[in-house]
Amino acid sequence: MGKVLVACEESQAVTIEMRKLGIEAFSCDIEPCSGGHPEWHLQQDVIPILLEEWSMIIAFPPCTHLAVSGAKWFEEKRKDGRQKEGIDFFMKFTNLKCPKVVIENPIGIMSTIYRKPDQIIHPWMFGHTEVKSTCLWLKGLPLLKSTDNVKEQTMLLPRREREVTLSSSLIRKIKIKK
Repeated sequence: MGKVLVACEESQAVTIEMRKLGIEAFSCDIEPCSGGHPEWHLQQDVIPILLEEWSMIIAFPPCTHLAVSGAKWFEEKRKDGRQKEGIDFFMKFTNLKCPKVVIENPIGIMSTIYRKPDQIIHPWMFGHTEVKSTCLWLKGLPLLKSTDNVKEQTMLLPRREREVTLSSSLIRKIKIKK
């Protein structure tokens, strides 16, 4: 596999896991990286480099103005243009020439505005006892397969223990194939 761009990723969680597999991955974010590998980080606007030659692009566009968890503020965000900005940015990842593209976002308005996601995954499919629906829009890639399904154990936990923010450590449980 050639070069992989991990867009909107300052944590470098995905980039680091891919590098462990020998994949030449680069994170890109307008923020400095917090993953400890600035040599693998492109601190800049991602839009100009989307046209470069990449084997795969994994995009985590901000969900702040798109996720249903913020629906009570949608009217305000529509009026002041923040939601349109979020939609426009998300859409920059939808028609790339790159042969393999993944766009990740939580349940939100993009399922209506763009299209339904190809797959909805949950942390419990990969050994994490949390509940958070995460949408994936895929191009040129297969659906992810559960690697360690702990749904039964997760559903037995008190609600507050299973409804937490999805951490980047979930990425370590998702099987990445070269």
